[in-house]
Amino acid sequence: MSNLAGTPGTPDPTVGPFHDLDRYLAIPRVGGLALSPDGTRLVTTVQTLDPQRTGYRAALWEVDPAGEAPARRLTRSTKGESSATFTGAGDVLFTSARPDPDGGSDDDATSALWLLPASGGEARVVATAPAGVSGPLAATDAPVVSVAASVLPSARDLAHDAELRSARKDAKVAAILHSAYPVRQWDHDRGPDEAHRFVGDLTTLVDAPAQPLPAPAAPTDAPAPSGSTAPLAAAPLAVGAQGTAAEHAAEHAAAEHDARLLDLRDVSRGVGHDGTAPGRALHEHSADLSADGTTLVTTWQVPGPGPQVRSTLVAIDTATGARRTLVDEPRAEAHSPRISPDGAWVAFVRETISTPHQAPEESLAVVPLHAPDGPAGTAEGHDDSATTRAENHASPRTLVPHWDRWPTSLRWLPDGSGLLVTADDDGRGPVFLVPFDPAGNGAAEHGTAERVTSDDATFTDVQVAPDGRTLYALRTSYLEPAHPVRVDLGAFLDSGTPGGRTPVPATPLRGPVATPDLPGTLVDVETAAGDDVRVRGWLALPHGASAEDPAPLLLWIHGGPLGSWNAWSWRWNPWLMVAQGYAVLLPDPALSTGYGQDFVQRGWGAWGKAPYTDLLAITDAVEARPEIDATRTAAMGGSFGGYMANWVAGHTDRFRAIVTHASLWALDQFGPTTDHAYYWAREMTDEMALENSPHRFVQDIVTPMLVIHGDKDYRVPIGEGLRLWYELLASSGLPAGPDGDTVHRFLFYPDENHWILQPQHAKVWYQVVLAFLAEHVLGATPGEGDAALPTTLG
Repeated sequence: MSNLAGTPGTPDPTVGPFHDLDRYLAIPRVGGLALSPDGTRLVTTVQTLDPQRTGYRAALWEVDPAGEAPARRLTRSTKGESSATFTGAGDVLFTSARPDPDGGSDDDATSALWLLPASGGEARVVATAPAGVSGPLAATDAPVVSVAASVLPSARDLAHDAELRSARKDAKVAAILHSAYPVRQWDHDRGPDEAHRFVGDLTTLVDAPAQPLPAPAAPTDAPAPSGSTAPLAAAPLAVGAQGTAAEHAAEHAAAEHDARLLDLRDVSRGVGHDGTAPGRALHEHSADLSADGTTLVTTWQVPGPGPQVRSTLVAIDTATGARRTLVDEPRAEAHSPRISPDGAWVAFVRETISTPHQAPEESLAVVPLHAPDGPAGTAEGHDDSATTRAENHASPRTLVPHWDRWPTSLRWLPDGSGLLVTADDDGRGPVFLVPFDPAGNGAAEHGTAERVTSDDATFTDVQVAPDGRTLYALRTSYLEPAHPVRVDLGAFLDSGTPGGRTPVPATPLRGPVATPDLPGTLVDVETAAGDDVRVRGWLALPHGASAEDPAPLLLWIHGGPLGSWNAWSWRWNPWLMVAQGYAVLLPDPALSTGYGQDFVQRGWGAWGKAPYTDLLAITDAVEARPEIDATRTAAMGGSFGGYMANWVAGHTDRFRAIVTHASLWALDQFGPTTDHAYYWAREMTDEMALENSPHRFVQDIVTPMLVIHGDKDYRVPIGEGLRLWYELLASSGLPAGPDGDTVHRFLFYPDENHWILQPQHAKVWYQVVLAFLAEHVLGATPGEGDAALPTTLG
């Protein structure tokens, strides 16, 4: 008996986890991987359901790299721990908002940086900030650590930031005055605080009870008076409009610093700027710290033209804050920087800026770390003008320029002779090896990437042992959630000459979580589209599906659209549907990644054309299989997948039901209201948006639709769902009746965003979707049996 409807309850141990939503939600979830500099320790994060079953707690677990010892838990708290990384000495750094036993009040606790000693003992707080810290980076050959922290724009330093926040809170002011775009991000408002980067020296720490930042005697929104003893975040760097650099340096020298905490220096203000804050430059940045701790390389957003922003790459001297531009291309963006082990090069992902007629293209590139860029970063200051940024730096060098795949993550080999790169590839995400020759004469400039892993899986969080003979990663596919594995890189390297080596399989390690048993099998399917282009996907089949007992088919369309059904998803999991007897098709239509640039270009700016016809072509092919019941089918999708579900609804009546989650409906309305409208303008002109907008075909919709939307969704604003719901009832080919009755349904979440993240709401999501499908696809009586709605809906 399945537990997919009704009141919340304890998991049923007599059925599999995919037959029981309570058991499914309680499966621990592995994410992230960190390797110690000496290669002897691996740490991962495991999320578990909290006792209230309304959220997840994360804890750090250690995994034996040799695969011999069982995994062991390192941390435990109600707030959880994340962002683990190792110091050069082998200590584990992580962030957590858990109470500090050596601190003061736990009220409004923010995320702090904690250190778990390699020699054993309790973890202790080593860095705090008023709004919390995140994104720790540690040098492998020096006692240097960097963290990110949000700071209010007028704050001179962290102590002043605490004052301003206290004054804002006491005044009950939540207003944000914007002077730039964008103003929203996914599910939250941007501002008024802005991301900064700080650096600290671990050798200055004293192992004693930590103390919080000094509290102001009287909160005020005015600058702290001259002579204040509040410690500055960085004496030579955090220079504000009030006072000179020398005065602030004197204040800093006179102030008492708590030696039990890192003396965080703000290195994002630069020098020669009179302490100017970085503004929005570090929003959602990606960064890397050199092995010797002297240089921080980070993405740096620059504005313009108009409301657009673009990501460049800068190098920051951690001793002085001097900033040099490394990469600034008017028609491309840079992200995911990785500094070479010798500190001479920076590898990064280069993404061209799209136009309505040309899709973006991602490639692997390198640039010298210490290339001069004119006056930028000199002792006299940093000329951050647009002209200097664009002209005074080295030109990036593209590696394997003929490799027709998009790199997703990078990791240098310890000797600097190449990079391990992951990339979507034909419904998988293998690890590839890209050789590197500093002189630019090697295979990297003329050859291609070599596939290292042979598994039908996707790899993330790649780590490399110091001897360069073993790599570690998380492996995932629709056959298993993320699990730590070891790959014999030495066996691959020794299997032949470059370009002719044989990929090797990964070996699972003794991870903290067992792989759950699946209620079916996974099949690779493909067909030829109308233009003879190969289109493929995964088909998840329930056990027992056969010509004598064919399964109803659910077409599940992925979001993105620049993505692939190639990795396990807790949010979009087909096995919950398979457990109820459905076959689930997970196709990669035009615009999907892992099939080459031309495959993306086929659907660029033409969402209603090749992506749609690809979906129908592969659905036709799957429906021809004897174990599929082609008379009982449904389609569903979220985000772009929801857009496609809406487009399908207005262009065919072949499906018995359609589920559309967080979907785009009226593209002319969506474009200027989404959180990053400038990106949308790069994809479609106004005319293209209108041509591809599903709302124009509402009168042709004759299929029952379940609309799902969260009110906190700023990527696809709630207006899309509201308009779709109204127009379904008012103008569709299946409108509401004279008495207002309708077969359509609208599942609304007032406190959820683009995804449905709270476990109790994810449970309701699947319950409602399955009840809707049972009624319209399986013919169940509304409100009864498999079509019964959860009682928690009231």
